[in-house]
Amino acid sequence: MEGGRNDLEERLFNFAVRTIKYLRSLPSTSEYNVIRYQLTKSSTSSGANYEEAQAGSSKLDFTNKVRISLREMRESNYWLRILKGIESKTDEELNALIQESKELKLILGSIVQKARANNQDKRQK
Repeated sequence: MEGGRNDLEERLFNFAVRTIKYLRSLPSTSEYNVIRYQLTKSSTSSGANYEEAQAGSSKLDFTNKVRISLREMRESNYWLRILKGIESKTDEELNALIQESKELKLILGSIVQKARANNQDKRQK
């Protein structure tokens, strides 16, 4: 579990860094500035909340923080898809970021489901 958690922490960190670097290449128009702001917030918040979850004060706190991380990743995926929809050219880095956000959503969703199930089991005992 420790190696898996560290791998996920690293993937979330790298996703945020890659996203910020990608956003630097976008035009400075009002539309792109809104997307840049929102995507910077959501992509960095996902990893930050996952990091906070590791020091959760309880199992419920852990689950809630990972759930927030998942929500932020879902938002990141949304903004990346918006970018793909408004861009006229094919962009490999954008496609890679969309794919990574999909994979991270699945991983975080799985963690939330397992944590919820564990919390339910403990309440029933």
